[in-house]
This record gives sequence, structure tokens and C-alpha cells, in this order.
Amino acid sequence: MPIGDLLLVEFDEEMKKTRTMLERVPEDKKDFAPHPRSMPLNKLAPHIAQLASFGLTILTTPELDFSKSSFKPLPFESAAQLVAAFDEGAAKARAALKNTPDEAWTQPWKLSFGGKPIFSGSRFLAYRQMFLNHVVHHRAQLGVYLRMNEKPVPSTYGPSADDTMGF
Repeated sequence: MPIGDLLLVEFDEEMKKTRTMLERVPEDKKDFAPHPRSMPLNKLAPHIAQLASFGLTILTTPELDFSKSSFKPLPFESAAQLVAAFDEGAAKARAALKNTPDEAWTQPWKLSFGGKPIFSGSRFLAYRQMFLNHVVHHRAQLGVYLRMNEKPVPSTYGPSADDTMGF
């Protein structure tokens, strides 16, 4: 079985959980941040929505230098807009994951800014650390933001206090 096929089950589950979290983003709390050094909601939620596209970049290019990219942060308009951007990126990343040949996983991948390295390792490590773990990390942050704003937190790796799944 190709490596990409093995990773698809996990990808689908993590994207589903992330999508559910984005659906619950409160549109009336855009400036909320739990701490002065925390990212405000109007930056965190769009960042999460755009991370699926970053997965596509990792799977289809040998490197990314942010200083040379045309990346533009997504403005926060609504939860529906965030979900639409996320769905589009996730669909493209999923197709790329499905089509990534086994030999590509061991190829080097690099992330930099102005030539200064941020990450250097195998494509597999970039996919796991810079993409998938990154999504999970920020999704957890978003769960705290939801909780602090009295919004229901969906279950992720088991029931939440708001979504008990019948337990």
C-alpha cells in the first residue's frame, strides 16, 4: 500500500475535526485574544483555514521561501468563509497526498525566509511537523478561544464537555 494511502485516514480525520472547529468560530469576537501575546481570533482562525494549502505546498514543491511567495493572509469575514477556504485547501492537499509517490517522502524539503532556514528535513517530516502537527496545535488553541467565549467545543480525540457523544 502506498504511504500516501496510509496517511489519508489520519488526514481525513484531522481535517474533519478542524473543519468542525472552524464552523464554530464566533464572528462577533474577532479581536478576542486570551493574552496580550496571543494571536487574536481574527488572525488565528484564518491561519488555520489556510494551513491546508500549506500542506499542498509541502507535498508539491521542494521548498518555500516566504519572502518570495505571493502568500496573502486571509481576512476574517465569517465562519462560513473560513470553512470554504479550508475545504478548498484540504481538497487540494488530499489529492496531492493521494498522488505523492513513496520515493517523494524521503526527498529534502526546506522552509526559509529570505534564505534564512526555518525548517530543513525530509518531506515526510515537513508534512508531519510543519503541516499536520501545526494544524493540530492551532486547532487546540482555537478550542481554548471557543471555551473562553462560551462557544461549544467539539470533540476531537474523545468527548468534550460540550459534545459528549452519548457518554
